[in-house]
Amino acid sequence: MLDADIQEEERRAGISDPNNLAYPMLAQNLRARRDNIQVSIAILESRIEKRSTGWPSAA
Repeated sequence: MLDADIQEEERRAGISDPNNLAYPMLAQNLRARRDNIQVSIAILESRIEKRSTGWPSAA
């Protein structure tokens, strides 16, 4: 959903380059939110993986 919202905002502004000074603030905020969520997911998946490999399996 965030990707769709970013694309819609870029379409409305006619600017898709985040390095452009006129790039929409909403799209910047949505990109940051999306990136933070992806990092959080990766961290949580790593924690789950470490816990599942560290526990002895039931016989």
